[in-house]
Amino acid sequence: MKAIIHATGYDGKGNSFTNKTIIIQNGKIVEISDRKDFSNDVDIIDATGKVVTPGLIDVHTHLGVFEQGIGKEGHDFNETSSPTTAEIRALDGINPFDQGFEDARQGGITTVQILPGSANVIGGEMVIVKTYGKIVDEMVVKSPSGLKAATGENPKRVHGGKGNMPTTRMGVAALLRKKLIEAQNYLMKMENGNKERNLEMENIGKVLKMEIPLRVHAHRAEDIATVLRLKNEFNIDLTIEHGTEGHLIADYIAAHNVSVAVGPTMTSRSKVELVNRGWHTLPAYVKAGVPFAITTDHPVVTIENLMTSAILAVKHGLDEKIAMQAITYHAAMHLGIEKAVGSIESGKDADIVLWNGDPFDLRNSVETTVINGNIVYQK
Repeated sequence: MKAIIHATGYDGKGNSFTNKTIIIQNGKIVEISDRKDFSNDVDIIDATGKVVTPGLIDVHTHLGVFEQGIGKEGHDFNETSSPTTAEIRALDGINPFDQGFEDARQGGITTVQILPGSANVIGGEMVIVKTYGKIVDEMVVKSPSGLKAATGENPKRVHGGKGNMPTTRMGVAALLRKKLIEAQNYLMKMENGNKERNLEMENIGKVLKMEIPLRVHAHRAEDIATVLRLKNEFNIDLTIEHGTEGHLIADYIAAHNVSVAVGPTMTSRSKVELVNRGWHTLPAYVKAGVPFAITTDHPVVTIENLMTSAILAVKHGLDEKIAMQAITYHAAMHLGIEKAVGSIESGKDADIVLWNGDPFDLRNSVETTVINGNIVYQK
């Protein structure tokens, strides 16, 4: 058993606490109280003078499949041999020894979703993992956690540049719609006794059966509208990934009951889809009632800058409590794992971070990161 005593900080759900004791057993938070007396066999972590938060969550990364410091050999995040590759899994390409995982722990990030890239109209299955471990199967929180799809310039450039479909936004939407219909037909055949398996159709079928959401890369407003059109047409769950121009149609997004992974915003306007990129998107989502999380899209913005992104969002008008929720509890909700992580509550995984001061002060840093009750980083 462990006890974090004299704990003061944020619970991840918009509340703060002062001088509490967080008791951890078997990797879970089992009690939050004023208790201060313990037997000698309890490991004590004294949080006096520190600020305690839940472990941070980055909902959209390419950790371990887009390795740092290696070059082309470490770029295992886009299977560009076909414009639709629903049969692949990010899980099969993750290197848990990628330096990015250590950077994540040092930055207080304890949970991440790892996605295939956005070169394909359908990119494959994604997975949620904790950021500590040597065997990726032992790090998994949820697999699969969604099916990646992409609209806009990336699939047009990668496949249209080879003279293949899609070369237009119409082609992107048509391919996505075509594959969803093929999967519908496949599921009907399976129900009627056909036993011939098709992995691509099985994975798309999980979306149609609402077992997993479709998580769609969409920057521009018209691409977001296309994604929402498909949501209604096929009656599926989905999230918007990036949502860069979502502020232009925020009320329309809110009416469709979807969550948005916003970012990376700490980047240049390197392509046409990012012309309207800015921190103003987040307050617009708040005003319209659109749920969102903040992401780095690591390694586009390196993962240790997740907290930096939240700080800059506050600098540009986002409420501090909402910014913290966007990288903790609301991030967990975006991923559908809020019952396990994202806040400091009894029964949740003991993923906790101790900071040497206010985490919204860029001069401060992580001193201790705890995952599943174990100290995985100590400054």
